[in-house]
Amino acid sequence: MPPHPNIALPRLIAHRGLSAHAPENTLTAVRAAFDIGCHWVELDVQLLGDGTPVIWHDPTLKRCSDGHGRLSRLSMDEARGLDVGSWFGDAFRGERMATLADMLELLASLDMGVNLELKVGRNRSGTELADTVVPRLLETLPPERIILSSFDLAALHHARSMADASRLPIGILTESITQTWQSRCKALDAFSVHTDWTRLTARRAREIKDAGYRLLCYTPNDPTAFARHWRWGVDSAISDDPACFAGIAPPPDLVDS
Repeated sequence: MPPHPNIALPRLIAHRGLSAHAPENTLTAVRAAFDIGCHWVELDVQLLGDGTPVIWHDPTLKRCSDGHGRLSRLSMDEARGLDVGSWFGDAFRGERMATLADMLELLASLDMGVNLELKVGRNRSGTELADTVVPRLLETLPPERIILSSFDLAALHHARSMADASRLPIGILTESITQTWQSRCKALDAFSVHTDWTRLTARRAREIKDAGYRLLCYTPNDPTAFARHWRWGVDSAISDDPACFAGIAPPPDLVDS
């Protein structure tokens, strides 16, 4: 099997951009993450009804915009008319939904890395999403600044058929780590395992690290509660507020040189 890229994963990755301080999954949230020193972000991508890939988490519009209804029924022209910032605060009024193209251009200009999650909506095709996203991702960013993840295994398998591990690092995304985790990783030639930090055990963490995979945890925002996870060998924490970890560093033997 081809080797994975030499990815210099940071200890802290900004979840949906700096989502504790800016509207999630927006260009503003990514710029804010960059401004506090984050070099990687985690973002979500899914398709509008007309097939345009956009950076968005929910299947619906209500929580993070002034719109309503399902994202899958929206056209790009309609999406451009939405305000996706004012729900978070008046300072963000007028923020527009980011397309994948918009976001990749920004990430490239800032030399940032991205853990991009394929969000496969109800009655939508994971292979269609991968077909749309993967070529654009590979055209814009180098492999060393990419991890593609998803809960949808069909989407990941299709993505893997489009590029080998040297070009496309893949992360297995799971809420809890089941006994089949290693077979799933092997089948995808995965780079990393991404899991809910509250469900991770020391035993599972040791198994993953001993098998040679990177281990990322979402979404810790309490550095004191998370401290033992660094000792378990976790590589990166995907946090809404990475700055809150500033005063509580991982153990010295775990800090990247």
